[in-house]
Amino acid sequence: MDKINILVVEDEKNILEVIKTYLVKEGYSVITAEDGKNALNLFESEDIHLIILDLMLPKISGEEVCNIIRAKSDIPIIMLTAKVEEDDKVHGLSIGADDYVTKPFSPRELVGRVKALIRRSYRDSSPLAEILIFNNGDLEIDLNKRLVKKRGKKVYLTTKEFDILVSLLRNPGKVFTREQLIESAFGYDYDGFDRTIDTHIKNIRQKIEDNPKNPSYIITVYGLGYKFGGV
Repeated sequence: MDKINILVVEDEKNILEVIKTYLVKEGYSVITAEDGKNALNLFESEDIHLIILDLMLPKISGEEVCNIIRAKSDIPIIMLTAKVEEDDKVHGLSIGADDYVTKPFSPRELVGRVKALIRRSYRDSSPLAEILIFNNGDLEIDLNKRLVKKRGKKVYLTTKEFDILVSLLRNPGKVFTREQLIESAFGYDYDGFDRTIDTHIKNIRQKIEDNPKNPSYIITVYGLGYKFGGV
């Protein structure tokens, strides 16, 4: 990828300019929006590779923007907000965010999270795609294209959801604790809560299971963690 375009959506101009300055310094192309409506218009009209999205926005809230985008795209999204409670973070992840940064924040840390998310989301593909098929074609996963299909139809997983799913399916039958799954899927110092893994698992089940309450792919091993059950 020659050029990475990042959409920064923030209604506080001073914060917007600080984020833009740090990202441009790292070589990224930055497009900005100060309200949710403009953000959606830019998402539709520009070639965007990652979004930094404030939750408290004029016209259309950041939560609604995230929901609308996530319904049609798996583009990486980092939520930026003053809400610091664990429940707020879990909610942000449950509606499709890949990462969650609270204000006040370190611009350098934000840039680090952007780099990590881009690395995971846009890995170079090898000439031959590695495609895994489960349950006679019910679930199809192209590891290099990071593409998931359920009965032939594309399923949109966030970057973290995809990485969790791949960690499980690469080790069929192995039971992962929440801590092991964080380490295996994310591979960096993760400052979130163990409970966020449960939120990601719930989201994945909603997208790939016939019956999320009685899953056949991501199995809960009570008292221990999760394992992959596809064949």
